[in-house]
Amino acid sequence: MTIDEEQNLIITEFSRLDDWLKKYEFLSTLGKNHTGINQEMKTDRNALRGCQSQVWICAQMISGKVNFRMDSDSLIIRGILALLLRVIDYRSPSEIVNANFYFLREIGLNTTLSPSRANGVATIVKTIKQLGQKYLEEISNNKD
Repeated sequence: MTIDEEQNLIITEFSRLDDWLKKYEFLSTLGKNHTGINQEMKTDRNALRGCQSQVWICAQMISGKVNFRMDSDSLIIRGILALLLRVIDYRSPSEIVNANFYFLREIGLNTTLSPSRANGVATIVKTIKQLGQKYLEEISNNKD
């Protein structure tokens, strides 16, 4: 499934939820079920700055695809991280760099999250793209 197909599936799932209480409950359930990362990976090096909640992002390249691990101390943010992982985990660096992440807007997160949480989600997306760019440059440098 492509990144856009996965995003469209998420949009469809959210469109079936009548109101924002149900959408938040869904995000909370996703957060509860999200595996997260091991405690030893919750380091300052993996921590994001600019988020209201604590957020950790780890990434590594495996066979040309970027494997992400993400976690947060907030259930709602963990749920959003779970959605982001569905879209970008085990994708090529170029797919990640070129991803639009329009599903976040389409499901209404940009209008329902508090400004500080919305800024945090923007920081998460920016970090994901930066990590994709880092691995894209590594691939390019290894070809030289």
